[in-house]
Amino acid sequence: MLNSSDQSRLELVCVIVNFGLGSKVIKVARNNGISGGTCFIGKGTVKNNFLEFLDITDIRKEIVLLIAEKDSAHKALEALDEKFNFEKPNHGIAFTVPISGLIGSRHCNCMKDKESQREGGEETMYNAIFTVVDKGNAETVMDAAKAAGAKGGTIINARGSGVHEHQKLFSMEIEPEKEIVLILSDTSLTEKIAASIRETMKLDEPGQGILFIVDVNKTYGLTTK
Repeated sequence: MLNSSDQSRLELVCVIVNFGLGSKVIKVARNNGISGGTCFIGKGTVKNNFLEFLDITDIRKEIVLLIAEKDSAHKALEALDEKFNFEKPNHGIAFTVPISGLIGSRHCNCMKDKESQREGGEETMYNAIFTVVDKGNAETVMDAAKAAGAKGGTIINARGSGVHEHQKLFSMEIEPEKEIVLILSDTSLTEKIAASIRETMKLDEPGQGILFIVDVNKTYGLTTK
């Protein structure tokens, strides 16, 4: 278990690149201290300011999510920028977001307490809980979350590349298909929901999946009932 100062240094790295480059992003990140990542496909077909901000209009993109301590995340970003030249048009974008809890990683396994969440700013009312598991397990994740009070969630298809997830066929690496479950939770239920998923999916065992939590500043369309 990490202390509060260590927890506050965890960051989610999001890298958006052209289709087919996701595996290269993960490889560069691994060479710079980040052990694994999850990749999924994005595609924009209409003019939209938000999609333009994410650089996923008119062409298929791969979105790579990585988690690391702040120093490692920034080191990897510098290496990725050097490799992919993000400053050039249509070469992709990358950004980081601080996360408030992580389960399922041997290197970082922590949850912030409520007091540390309140320090330094406005109290967060909702969290986004992301759970990454092998394809076919998302419904089990949702069942565990609902048993702990979650109202619903969203399932996203993805693929992963991590130290426990490599398989080989004829000396070629195969990246297994993944599912990402996104749940928006009232902060009063977050710990209970995360604990239920953690126990049900055995996330403390290597290769069983990973769960991370991000503070949500504003929400629309959520009901309290």
